[in-house]
Amino acid sequence: MTVKQITNILEELAPLSYAEDFDNVGLLVGNENTEVSGVLVTLDTLENVVDEAIAKKCNLIISFHPIIFNGLKKITGATYVERVVMNAIQNNISIYSMHTALDNSPYGVNAKICEVLGVFNTKVLIPQKKTIKKLTTYVPNNKAEELKESLFAAGAGTIGNYSNCSFSIDGTGTYRPGEDSNPTIGKIGELHYEQETQINITYNKTVESKVLRALFDYHPYEEIAYEVLSLENTNEHIGMGMVGELKQPMSESDFLEMLKTKFNAKGIRHSALLGKKIRKVAVLGGSGAFAIAAAKNVNADIFISADIKYHQFYEAEKKIIVADIGHYETEQFTKNLLVDYLTKKIPNFAISLSESITNPIKYY
Repeated sequence: MTVKQITNILEELAPLSYAEDFDNVGLLVGNENTEVSGVLVTLDTLENVVDEAIAKKCNLIISFHPIIFNGLKKITGATYVERVVMNAIQNNISIYSMHTALDNSPYGVNAKICEVLGVFNTKVLIPQKKTIKKLTTYVPNNKAEELKESLFAAGAGTIGNYSNCSFSIDGTGTYRPGEDSNPTIGKIGELHYEQETQINITYNKTVESKVLRALFDYHPYEEIAYEVLSLENTNEHIGMGMVGELKQPMSESDFLEMLKTKFNAKGIRHSALLGKKIRKVAVLGGSGAFAIAAAKNVNADIFISADIKYHQFYEAEKKIIVADIGHYETEQFTKNLLVDYLTKKIPNFAISLSESITNPIKYY
């Protein structure tokens, strides 16, 4: 398989369009047409990880965090980032990063945290905006159903658990073909009236290229009248963080002890305990202080994340417990998630879980 074929499979789980605008995801080093000898999955691409890939004869590293985040102006080996990139290039190793594309996936980082904690009935904590598009087009009445079926097949018209969703209006369209036109219906120079159907259909931006290709391939007109709008609607199935429930309520102390054990946390920094049972749990892997308000808004009993600053703990306001278990700790199971996913998708291919520990934080 090529790098592109494998990353296409990963993008079924976490399309790159899910990523935040500030992020740097996708193929960062290498050629997408390279034949892959083996895949190494890691949380971070560090020098020891590249050495591990070389030892295991893996020429594709799938990394959660991007090794190249800000632009590189030179590659001299002066920094760990430059040395990683240089070593990868010298050994023909490709590096692919998923980061916030996987954060925003409903089956990604936060879903894995919930799985480890035994949290069920989960929902996205902060749904992503501007991921839903709307297509409006006009087609002769007798071609409307055929065109709609083609758009549905391309991925349009899916809303949550419902498919083949659309809205149609019948009316009269007019046009006058010019001298250089080749009209499917009507005559050059003559004003033509056609009984048409206006089709309105929504789709996720991840399938936009397929939807527009279907429109151009199956619409009968030489010149197609269509509009594409980005909707302000939030996408309840894509976004940052998750919230769900425990099967049985737990005391605060028992829950924190369980949290510490399951995530092998060396310590948990948390806001004041509230003296009540914990049932509703909100999580956000990595740096998640920006989601404290969202966790309070859904009445979660505890919010689990990382990189919480001193003053941000005040935002708990005795309405929720804010717990910081460590950046690495919240994301550590992400590489297991990716290995399991790829192994199921391509079971006869060499997929390796990196043994390198990349947590830069040590405890005395």
